[in-house]
Amino acid sequence: MINLTDPAEIKRLAAAHGFRFSKSLGQNFLTDPSVVRKTAAASSENGVKNVIEIGPGFGVLTRELAACYDRVVAVEIDKTLLPVLDETLAGLPNVTVVNADVMKTDLQKLIKSAFGGGRANIAANLPYYITTPVITSLLESGADIASITVMVQKEVAERLTAAPGSPECGAISAAVSYRANAKKLFDVPPSSFVPRPKVTSSVIRLDMLSAPAVPAQDEKLLFAVIKAAFGQRRKQLKNSLFSAFPNVGKQAIFDAVDGAGLRPDIRGEKLTLEEFALVADRLYKHLR
Repeated sequence: MINLTDPAEIKRLAAAHGFRFSKSLGQNFLTDPSVVRKTAAASSENGVKNVIEIGPGFGVLTRELAACYDRVVAVEIDKTLLPVLDETLAGLPNVTVVNADVMKTDLQKLIKSAFGGGRANIAANLPYYITTPVITSLLESGADIASITVMVQKEVAERLTAAPGSPECGAISAAVSYRANAKKLFDVPPSSFVPRPKVTSSVIRLDMLSAPAVPAQDEKLLFAVIKAAFGQRRKQLKNSLFSAFPNVGKQAIFDAVDGAGLRPDIRGEKLTLEEFALVADRLYKHLR
């Protein structure tokens, strides 16, 4: 059996298929077997039987997922990896490889066609440069996703799982907490990859909520308020909102902040998700 955690075997496969590692696609392939096992186990522990893997690479995590799930769909954007995956995933009838860009894929349609509906988990070792847009896309997709288990840069993991009011908290932290419970699971050193990245990675899991964490009259407005607050995080919230919503008027913004029970000098980085929703709901009537 092919040992995909052996760097020599990875190099052999790459040479045999004329594959070159792409810096532009952020390709760093996982070679630590313990990390592969722990990631697959963490992904599957909620009992969901179907999983979509984003960016299978040479298939090391895919093969472990195939042992944990009834059905696996691996979405790979790089066409040059398809012949490699044909070889490394041979003999796994519960695995299907789809050549597509997950950012342009209708995930709910994929879940229905591949699994016959029902819920699915997401698993991925994401290239660092697309971490935020991919996770944002998954959160906003409306697809029937139960959980998202991903490996990301450690610094990003700390932001994605940050508690409100903490130094690491940002707009993406709020977006995650609005739709999921986020948990950092474990760190992964550069030595666990080929080629080696320059930074430490972390595996996190986002368990999707059945409903948003807080009610909001206008979801887009809520995230516009959050984006404004963190876009100028050292400013007082009211001043950040003045810049983002100049047509509302200073008095309306002051009233919204005061009506939410907040100090007039509070900075946006100190707000909880519930407080952001209160401010957004009080601005809503001025923007209809």
